[in-house]
Amino acid sequence: MRVYADEMPLSASQFATFQDYVTKLTRRSEFRAKGIRFLKEDVTQVVSHDHDILQCLDIVLGAMNFRLNDKYLDKPPGACRRGAKTLARLKVYQHINQRIREIYPNFNIGVTTGHHGNKANRWRHSYRHWNFRSKNWVMVPGGKRRKKKAP
Repeated sequence: MRVYADEMPLSASQFATFQDYVTKLTRRSEFRAKGIRFLKEDVTQVVSHDHDILQCLDIVLGAMNFRLNDKYLDKPPGACRRGAKTLARLKVYQHINQRIREIYPNFNIGVTTGHHGNKANRWRHSYRHWNFRSKNWVMVPGGKRRKKKAP
């Protein structure tokens, strides 16, 4: 099995550590059961713009980032309305969200879908959504999202 990772800002030794990590996944029972095996030489970096499937993945991930980080609310400095590119990106996100909701009717972009059902579903689901958080992420009990204040 091959792994094509989009170019990462890593040194050669850091990428070698990443390759080792992916290679060691082969030892996990769920990978062995499915006959999935990663060889170090099959874990490589590529430029996503040169691969259609990776380019599509970039679009989906960019749309999720756009919404999760409230970039859809951004307005150019001094403007009253959002820019044309922001509105176009919002439409892309809305389309992707609509398609995901065909799979997960109550999809919430802020919640991981990876824990639905039994472990076998990891291989059966056509879409899995993981919500990654930074190390310094803090949950505020009873907290609500607040609108950004104007600059």
